[in-house]
Formats: sequence, C-alpha cells, structure tokens
Amino acid sequence: MFKKFEMELAGRTLRVDVDRVAKQANGAVLMHYGDTTVLCTATASDKPRDGIDFFPLSVEYNERMYSVGKIPGGFNKREGKASENAILTDRVIDRPMRPLFPKDYRNDVTLENLVMAVDQDCSPELTAMLGAALATSISDIPFDGPISTTQVGLVDGEFVFNPTAAQKVVSDLALTVASTKEKVIMIEAGAKEVPEDKMIEAIFAAHELNQKVIAFFDTIVAECGKKKHEYQSFAVPQELFDAIREIVTPAEMEEAVFTDDKQIREENIRVITEKLEEAFADNEEWLAKLGEAVYQYQKKTVRKMILKDHKRPDGRAIDQIRPLAAEVDLIPRVHGSAMFTRGQTQICTVTTLAPLSEAQRLDGLDETETTKRYMHHYNFPSYSVGETRPSRGPGRREIGHGALAERALLPVLPSEAEFPYAIRTVSETFESNGSTSQASVCASSMSLMSAGVPIKSAVAGISAGLVTGETDDDYLVLTDIQGLEDFFGDMDFKVAGTHKGITAIQMDIKIHGLTRPIIEEAIAATKKARTYIMDEVMSKAIAEPRAEVGEFAPKIIQMQIDPQKIGDVVGQRGKTINAIIEETGVKIDIDDDGNVSICGTEKENMEKAAKYIHTIVTDYEAGQLFEGKVVSIKEFGAFVEFAPGKEGMVHISKLSKNRVEKVEDVVSLGDVVKVVCLGKDKMGRFSFSMKDVAE
Repeated sequence: MFKKFEMELAGRTLRVDVDRVAKQANGAVLMHYGDTTVLCTATASDKPRDGIDFFPLSVEYNERMYSVGKIPGGFNKREGKASENAILTDRVIDRPMRPLFPKDYRNDVTLENLVMAVDQDCSPELTAMLGAALATSISDIPFDGPISTTQVGLVDGEFVFNPTAAQKVVSDLALTVASTKEKVIMIEAGAKEVPEDKMIEAIFAAHELNQKVIAFFDTIVAECGKKKHEYQSFAVPQELFDAIREIVTPAEMEEAVFTDDKQIREENIRVITEKLEEAFADNEEWLAKLGEAVYQYQKKTVRKMILKDHKRPDGRAIDQIRPLAAEVDLIPRVHGSAMFTRGQTQICTVTTLAPLSEAQRLDGLDETETTKRYMHHYNFPSYSVGETRPSRGPGRREIGHGALAERALLPVLPSEAEFPYAIRTVSETFESNGSTSQASVCASSMSLMSAGVPIKSAVAGISAGLVTGETDDDYLVLTDIQGLEDFFGDMDFKVAGTHKGITAIQMDIKIHGLTRPIIEEAIAATKKARTYIMDEVMSKAIAEPRAEVGEFAPKIIQMQIDPQKIGDVVGQRGKTINAIIEETGVKIDIDDDGNVSICGTEKENMEKAAKYIHTIVTDYEAGQLFEGKVVSIKEFGAFVEFAPGKEGMVHISKLSKNRVEKVEDVVSLGDVVKVVCLGKDKMGRFSFSMKDVAE
C-alpha cells in the first residue's frame, strides 16, 4: 500500500505518491504533474565525510529519452553525459535547497531526480524541483523545508503560472521563483526587457502561489515525514575563537582584509594562518578546524565592517562601482571582439558568425527546442584567480554562467530573417574577482556590435550583494560585489538588462530567504548601476552595431526559390549543387521551404553562385539569353553548360550565319559563348542558337 496526495496547481493535477517506490532511500516521492512523472529521492551517508570543510550536496537531474518516446541519437544508444539543460536544472534545484541544510552538516547528501515521462505542458524541471524539496522534507535528513517553486510567464500582459508549451513560445517572461513559508529564496529569469516593477509583481505573485503548495506539502510531511536524524556537528568551538582573538585582534584582522587587491589580502590571511598554526601546533583538534575558524573570523569581520561601519573591504561607498574600462576590436581577424574590465574582473568576448546550418542541434526532452542559433560559452581558467590546475573542460559553474549571459542577450538579437547567421560568443575570463558572468554580458554585448550584429539595444549586467543582521530590517544592499563580499555575504543578485527593462536575473543566497523590501532595493540598485555602465562606459567604446559584418566574417546572400525546384538545384546525388560549391567556394544551405542562403567571403563568387541558382530555377523560354561553357563537341553540334549540371545543345546549323563544315571551326572545348534559348527539341533537351544572339 502507498499513500497518494493530490492538489490542483495552475489548472492541472499535482499528485504525490509516497511509499510506492525506492523505499531504501532516506526519502522518496513519485511526482506526477499532469502526465509528467519524475522519481525524486534524497539519500544521505551514515557518517560525515572526512577531511572536508563544506557540506557535500550533490544534485542530479537525469533525463531519460524514453520519457518522450525517443531512442538516443548517435552510435551509442544509451544516455551519455548530462545535457546542458540537465546541468542547469541541477543548479536551479541546488540553489534554494542548499541554504536550508545545517551549516555544520558534513554527511554526503544526494538528490536524484529521474524523469520517466514528459507531458510537454507540464514542466519536468518544475516537477523535479518540487519533488526534490518534498523528498528531502519527508526524509530523516536535517532540512529546514519544505519549499516550493513556481514558474511564471507573461502572455499578452497577463501572468500565467507554470505555463504550457504553447504559452512558453509566446511568453515575454520565463521566471522561476522558489520560496519558503516566509520569504523568497531563489529567483531565475529570462525576459524580453520586462520593466522592473512588472518583474517584482511577477516574483511575488509566484511567492503567493508557492504558499499554497507549501501548505499542501506540510500535510504530506505531517503524515509521512520521518524524524530527523542526529548528526556529528562540525561547528568551530567557541574556545578556539576566543584563543584566536587573543593572538589576532579584530583590528589586525580588519587591517588584513581591508584592501582592494585580492592577492595582497590572500597573502595577509596566509601570514595570519601560519601564525595561528604555530601557536596551536600542539593541539591537533584545533588545527583540524583552524581553516574553518579563520574563514569565519574573516566573515564576521567583513560583515561587521559593512553592516555596522558601512566600510567595504576595498574602501568603496555602498553603491559605488569599481573602476570600469571597455574596448573593442582588440583581437585581429576574428569577426568581433570586446573586453570589459571592472576592478579585478576582466572578460574578453569573441564573436563568430556562421551560416544557419552551423546552429546547434538539440536532442532533448523539450520537443519545441530542436536547434539553438545563438550560443554563448564561458570559460574560467585557473590563471584568472592566480591558481594552477589542469583544464578538464567546462564544469557546472561555467555552463551556468554561459547560459545566464546567453539568456540575457537573446531578447535583443535580430531575427533569422533580419540577420541569417548562427552566432557564437565565447567569453574568456582573464581576471576574476566577483561577478564575471555579468562582465561577460557587457563584453558580449559590445562584441556583437563590433561584429556587425544588429542587436536592438546594448545589454549590461551587474551584481548586488547583501549583508544581514539579527532582524529582517537590519540589512545593507551592496552594489557591484567583489569576490570577498560574495564569499562572506548573504546574496549574489545578478541582474542584466537594457534601458527598457530586465533580460535576465539569477539570485543565489546563503540565508533563509529575502523580504520584499530587500528584493525591491536590489533591483533598483542594479538598474541604476547598469544604466551608468551602458551610458558612461560601453557606449563610449561602441555606441551602436556596425553597419556591416567585418572583413573576415562570412557574407550571406538570401534567395527564395520554388520548393518544387529544389531538386533541380541539388541535382542527381548532389551533383549540381556540389559543382556550384566547388567552382565558387561558397557554402549553400537550402531548407524545405525554398529558402536559400549563400555564404562566402568573396562577393564576386557569391553573386556567381546566386546567378547559377537563379538560372537553374528559371522556367526557360524561347528568347532567353545565357552564357555558358562548351563542354562537349559532336559532329552535329556543341553542348553548352549554362549552369553547373545544366546543358543545352547548339546544332551545327545554329553556330553561325555562315555555313559551317565542322563544329571545331567555330568553337573549341572550354570556350565561353553566348547563346539564345530556342525551346526544347523533340527529345526534351534545351536547344540553343549562337547565330541568333545579336537579334
């Protein structure tokens, strides 16, 4: 027997099955939203992991292709590494849940979410977010839940909750909000320049709906929840803190961290740590916890400086942005490049343009997304933070930052009809000390303009931080947080947008949620900052997109042909189109609707290819003039190729007004001649004349 619970959520049924499957996990629920089915489990190790100073939480969102009736593509018919969508879903599940586990908990915890069936109108990602929180809440794992998550769309000016597939296509907003019973704990958004006040309204409309789901979850926890297990605390003993303060006074610690140079600060802390290691050399228990103790001492010092004294570690005012710089075209020969610097954060973005056939193909669970025309990739090498480690490819953080910047820029990109290119931007992190993802938004916006991409508006991004006190009213919002303030603060509130409105939000916090005044103040602060960045820095480097793509970028000619003539252009086994490509050196893409894109770097060859295609698809009539090459000579006449794969015959009697004894007396192989079409002969071949061209 198992227990079943149901509620109506945004017009569809949310059903939870408890004690039906996976009973050996600490907590498990089989979630059904419409026909979407996700198995969500939470498991924890019996003992803490040795030698770590963090909470080892792992979140997995496992997509199974059988959930949408597909067999995985490629040679390997088994699901491989996680898709980008799965990684982003892992992150959005992790962010609101991580702050709700005990800070001194060191047991391994894994949240597995197995997508087993997908109803395209009921998001499997949302279902997994709800299920992961509920599975953990009913388990014996210490967790201050439950929480709930809601997705919000904006269709024709009206909010829609947990939008369907059709609503997502036309929505101006893709907002995800997670809440506890009292506060908002996570925000993720992509938007088509949605005004700030509308965004705030959407956030708290979602928060209100979350309360209904949490009330539903509370009934499940009350009936099915297990007693939370005891665990070994790894909190730093108070006596260790007291001993450290006797050796390193608060004033000395404040002096150590009060600098705008990351390397100097790290060196100061290293000296303090060595001093303490020497003092506690005989106390192995304290030495084991010294790293965490120094970290917390720094944290308390920085937070006190900011909250009580209104002093930031680098001496800036609370709303002051670090020194800014921007430039374009620093990398030669690429299609577009720009660099954006904010303090010790520096990003260079390079733009590459290609034919639409280079767009990324997607093989995922969302049937509405099969290709991606714009790709933004973010790289974070170890040298950017003065460290050394081998590169193992992008991790979840790099993929997440790339997706955030991609989301921020998508609303301002031109349509395929306006700009028929696939576009890739790559952000290289040269230096990192806080909010490289938002610096990459600024650099990418300028790089796109440098490449001649006619974006509708510049986009800038900035991050706000937060330090809170003992009460909800005791807080301070910081503009442009550096790494230390992110590390020791309570929030990283990233907002990107144009002058008109917001295009992307990502909010990470370390506390149990934010009140409405904090969110409103953070959004206002980021708007002021990004407006300054666009007007005073970015626009002075490049004010608008270049009128044309650069010298080394591919050029594209578009044509529309009758879909019935596609076969004529392609030719038997591709003979005709391959001949055009070989002769002109261009790339040709034709879709099923007859849209032709001719891509190349030399205008003359592109126009030549276009002329060939135009010639091939023309309905030939008597009287039309052509120019072609003599490709075959027979006794009775010459065959002239007037387009690749297209030939017509000039009978010997039509070569000249004078009598011709031998065809070779008038033409030779390879001659380029002008001919006039006479129509088709009895065998259906095109018949040409050279002697009637003048007429």
